Amino acid sequence: MRLVDMAGVRLKREAEEEEPRPPPPPPSHHSNHQFTSMKNKFFNEFTHLPMPMWAVGAIVVVVLALVACLVFCIYKKCFNKTKKPKARERKGGGRGRRKKEKEGEDAEEKKEGEEGKEEEEKESLGKLEYTLDYNFTDNQLIVGILQAQDLPAMDMGGTSDPYVKVYMLPDKKKKFETKVQRKNLCPVFNETFTFKIPYSELGGQTLVLQVFDFDRFGKHDVIGEIKIPMNSIDLGQPIHEWKDLVGGEKEEQEKLGDICISLRYVPTAGKLTVNIMEAKNLKKMDVGGLSDPFVKVVLQHNGKRIKKKKTSVKQNTLNPYFNES
Repeated sequence: MRLVDMAGVRLKREAEEEEPRPPPPPPSHHSNHQFTSMKNKFFNEFTHLPMPMWAVGAIVVVVLALVACLVFCIYKKCFNKTKKPKARERKGGGRGRRKKEKEGEDAEEKKEGEEGKEEEEKESLGKLEYTLDYNFTDNQLIVGILQAQDLPAMDMGGTSDPYVKVYMLPDKKKKFETKVQRKNLCPVFNETFTFKIPYSELGGQTLVLQVFDFDRFGKHDVIGEIKIPMNSIDLGQPIHEWKDLVGGEKEEQEKLGDICISLRYVPTAGKLTVNIMEAKNLKKMDVGGLSDPFVKVVLQHNGKRIKKKKTSVKQNTLNPYFNES
């Protein structure tokens, strides 16, 4: 009986083990309730934001636009990397050609502008009428300065005080000057100058005709010049012609020395005292290489001479000491 009972218990246990387990209980509605609670809480907080709904919508639109731009830039960058090198070369070559063509056009325009400017400058300097003749018997070159026309105004009043300087290069030892024609842009000179030069030496020299504007109290300004190489003309017959003046370099001023003076004016007495102290490194004027200098002082008012005085003469010196008032 005990064996039967034990066998029965064992069979009962096996039967219990073979029976299927009951299914798990259905989930409760707790999770759905929690999600609904969170959603309601979010919308509640959203509606209580310290800004109107249209502002929130605008912020959302801006954020979406920024994200779209970022995506587009990334796509564009990746797309450009996949372009073929040949296309780049063709594009670069086209740009290079266009750039070269543009530079060429700019250079041509600049060149034309400079040429036009040069022509204007040449035309604005006026012209000079002169004559040339050579006396083979006396070995003399005769230069005639007749007149000038259409000279530019060099003074503040719209006029000039022209004169002509005539000399030969490269010698420059002998120079001639015409008379100054006051306030005249079409001066008439009618003056003749003679250079005694053997015909055999004339071919290596150049005749220079320089037109200056005279300035009483300053340096004379160069208006224009004409250079005539003697080997380029035929002196077998007289020459009479007009030529346009061209811009010339300012002639280097000859060093004439230095002078030391002092000025003193007494307003109460209306007295001006000029003291001539000394001079140094004066130009040699005598055959022996010295000079006999003196100083002349002239007082002018409105172009009229009011008073003049001069110092004593210092003999045979280039560095005179005066100390005279």
